[in-house]
Amino acid sequence: MPVDSISMPDAPVAISIKQARNLALCGQGFDQNDSKPVTKRRIMKAIRQTNMLQVDSVNVLTRAHYMPIFSRLGVYDPAMLDDIVWGKSRDRKLFEYWGHEASMIPVEDYPLYRWRMEDAEQGKGTWGQIARIRHEKPELVTGILDHIERNGPVGSSDLEEKGASSSQWWGWSKTKIAMEYLFWSGQVMAQKRRSSFERIYDLPHRIIGDAAHDPAPDRLEAQSDLICKGIAAMGIATEADLRKYFRLPTADVKDCLVKLVEEGRLLRADVEGWKQAGYLCPNVNPRARAKPTCLMVPFDPVMWERDRVERIFGFNYRIEIYVPAEKRQYGYYVLPFMLNGEFVARVDLKSERKKGVLLVQGAHLEDGLAQGNVAGPLMAHLQRLATFLGLENGVEVVGNNAFSRYLASVPVS
Repeated sequence: MPVDSISMPDAPVAISIKQARNLALCGQGFDQNDSKPVTKRRIMKAIRQTNMLQVDSVNVLTRAHYMPIFSRLGVYDPAMLDDIVWGKSRDRKLFEYWGHEASMIPVEDYPLYRWRMEDAEQGKGTWGQIARIRHEKPELVTGILDHIERNGPVGSSDLEEKGASSSQWWGWSKTKIAMEYLFWSGQVMAQKRRSSFERIYDLPHRIIGDAAHDPAPDRLEAQSDLICKGIAAMGIATEADLRKYFRLPTADVKDCLVKLVEEGRLLRADVEGWKQAGYLCPNVNPRARAKPTCLMVPFDPVMWERDRVERIFGFNYRIEIYVPAEKRQYGYYVLPFMLNGEFVARVDLKSERKKGVLLVQGAHLEDGLAQGNVAGPLMAHLQRLATFLGLENGVEVVGNNAFSRYLASVPVS
């Protein structure tokens, strides 16, 4: 049954893999007009379409959360995103919390995560180990809260006693564990980051204002809303896709999906080549098309779940940051390159900031493709990336395999 002739909300919709690919890219905001000026409004629209920006400490190219906006909108001023993330309360549109992983999330979605904060406070599930601190050191937990109330923003290192051991859980001191417990349970919030690894904390109402006191829906209602947001962002998804996007509990997702299908908020779908049932929004536009040309970081929402990437795009991708150098197939920080909606190559990139160049440590063409059709668009996009990163001396290709050498020979326009 074609998507645009749906008559029964409980009948599975037949979706081709080509439609699934288009739905996935449109849901992720790749159907926007790249020629428009990039404004804060457009940046926020892009973030709302993906629901969050993942934060990661790897900085070999640039901080990961800057790149999904570039991939969707092109060159923009990163200071605009900084203002949205870390600006004053009246300007701040995002807060940092546990979404997919550590993520920047729209402030209006804050109530939808309150159930997770309550789980953390009560030590449920994965939060149990860190929540033990409230029983082991209750005076430390309340003392930190009192300190922040009286003195304002603080980092955990500011409260460490000299000589305090850092050989505890995950190499964290008790103070660090207590601060993370307060963060994950929603009692404090990240005001800013002092470095890639250390947050500066304050009380939520001082950071996001009245939004900190907005009433929260009950657990399953909040999770149902997140699932609907996830479906909109993914275009089409399996139960596992939905669960992984927001790291939702398996049993809760099953309950929510039954309810959402019964209410007509989601439709079931049979997707070509998928063993699992799919789900999609009832108001999806089956004629939507997206054929983006872009580079994506490993922490782009499109790339989060490798089995989904392979299922939808036929592209086998694994992040090799944690693989020993001698065992890597493609490199350390490898970005897939999409040309007209198809993954066609991957490049191992590094920002050589002292030299002012974007270093291509390796470039690899996907099987069956002609390098002459890919190298030109890829080099043009690498030049745009160098401009975005402020690397004034452009692109330098140092990889020595066949496609790297061919890429290095492409004239720069």
